[in-house]
Amino acid sequence: MNPFIFHSPTRYVFGPQAEAETGRYALELGIRSVLIVYGQGSVVRSGLLERVKASFKDSGIAIWELSGIVPNPLSAPVYEGIAFAREMKADAVLGLGGASAMDTAKAIAVGVPYEGDFWDFYSGKASPQQGLKLIVVPTLSASGSEGSNSSVITNDQLTLKRGLRSPFIRPHLAMMNPALTFTVPREQKAYGASDILSHVFERYFTNTRDVALTDALGEALMRQVIRAAPLTLDNPNDYAAHADIMWAGTLAHNDTVGVGREQDWGCHALTNVLSAKFAAPHGAALAVLFPSWMEEQLPHDPTRFAQFAANVMDVPNDFRDPLATGLAGISRLRALFNSWGLPESLKAFGVKEKDLAQFADEAPYNASGTIGFYRPLGRDNVLSIYRRVFT
Repeated sequence: MNPFIFHSPTRYVFGPQAEAETGRYALELGIRSVLIVYGQGSVVRSGLLERVKASFKDSGIAIWELSGIVPNPLSAPVYEGIAFAREMKADAVLGLGGASAMDTAKAIAVGVPYEGDFWDFYSGKASPQQGLKLIVVPTLSASGSEGSNSSVITNDQLTLKRGLRSPFIRPHLAMMNPALTFTVPREQKAYGASDILSHVFERYFTNTRDVALTDALGEALMRQVIRAAPLTLDNPNDYAAHADIMWAGTLAHNDTVGVGREQDWGCHALTNVLSAKFAAPHGAALAVLFPSWMEEQLPHDPTRFAQFAANVMDVPNDFRDPLATGLAGISRLRALFNSWGLPESLKAFGVKEKDLAQFADEAPYNASGTIGFYRPLGRDNVLSIYRRVFT
């Protein structure tokens, strides 16, 4: 296990009607004015927005609103929110909804005190040094943004999707009510479960040795997602299953299962073009690409893939042939995603075969010309991954 520092300052308030207590807990943080950031209407129609606003009013906290955030959140509303928050002198931003609202709120929070362009943070030109306080009320179990130090925004002028990691975008307060996810469309729940698994994959497939504890924690998370996800898909009112998925989403991405180990994040990088250019749902893109990424990486470390296959996908472990065991586990993962109704091909997003070489050319390579850390991927590897799932 590698040396690490783990600091998770988020206060989680979890349970039925948690959102009704938002104002009270915000007041304990010294918050006096808040900008609420949300999407395109579901939080209004469900009455959630009014419940949250009422909790702030009861606590004497001033509120303003920024609506219209879309999936795969764009940079334009971030600029609007920064200007709005500065004008109202907000000391907090609240992301109300799914990952898009939360990630937009995070970008606004660090953009307000920064004198330059907030995109500097997402393009790697600068690092945040401060930010407004952050509150989130998630309505979808997927991104883990309610506890993570990460945010992803698409620059709608440059058609680039880029991420930021910073301690200044970890939420201070997360109000989590699993019942808020009951009405999420079935396909969105499937995308969410895929996203949660992918956050563990990026940490689980590592070159770091002596990580048995976080291996076991990650495997437990993955098994529970695999068990609970079909229950949420088949029974929209199963509180226990929705609660398990919601908390699993948080633990998968607040780094509980990632500390002390090298992490990869190569497959996530390969999905960026699908979201930015084709508006592919993030979890769906991951479900298409991750089995292909695994097949590309399998020869690098057959024993780890065999461990995944045996401990997570319930494949009998043939200790004489870890490569075959690992391949069987990948096959079961692909079948699992298929059983959830997730796509198997890039064609599902409107991708054409002529696009693949351009995807490989424009992938977000680092200074050494590679992506990821498990086995760093060059252009040929990237193209191979894309081609394997163009069927």
